[in-house]
Amino acid sequence: MPLTIIDQPLPYVALLPERSPDSVDMVVIHCTELPDLATAREYGERVLYDSGAGASGHYYIDRDGSIYRYVPATRVAHHVRGYNPHTIGIELVNLGRYPDWWDSSRQTMTEPYPPAQVAALRALLAQLRQDFPHLSLIAGHEQLDTARLPATDDPTLDVPRKLDPGPMFPWAEVLADSGLTRWTPANG
Repeated sequence: MPLTIIDQPLPYVALLPERSPDSVDMVVIHCTELPDLATAREYGERVLYDSGAGASGHYYIDRDGSIYRYVPATRVAHHVRGYNPHTIGIELVNLGRYPDWWDSSRQTMTEPYPPAQVAALRALLAQLRQDFPHLSLIAGHEQLDTARLPATDDPTLDVPRKLDPGPMFPWAEVLADSGLTRWTPANG
């Protein structure tokens, strides 16, 4: 059964640098930390950089397993500091720590990833492995962006800037038969 991907390019896609499929070696798993796909889209459309682009993953997977492509994977999207040129960002719709991302008392992520969403992610990863010959690594956003910042409720405390995809993410299930290796500083 062919994978259904709904193309919804962001308005600034043409401003993002192009890249060869051979340059991509890693997928980064994110969660939106927002209530729904519509809100994630609003955030993705915001222009944040002088280039006229914003921050966005390449693919978004809704809770029901629907897959949306906001940025073609042959373009560099802004989704993780320092790793964008060689990675594909996949955003899973999930509340995460929303709406108090940096409140020290709100650092527990409790929303599970629904089976339909996980199944869609696994199918997308299989397709990406076919499309990108050097794709071999997978990482969570929190592994690559380890910055900390002052908590909004108590600036004397530091909290992680990113925690996604978080403790509810089913790594073992996603990695099973994926052909991908979990990123570590040693292999990255």
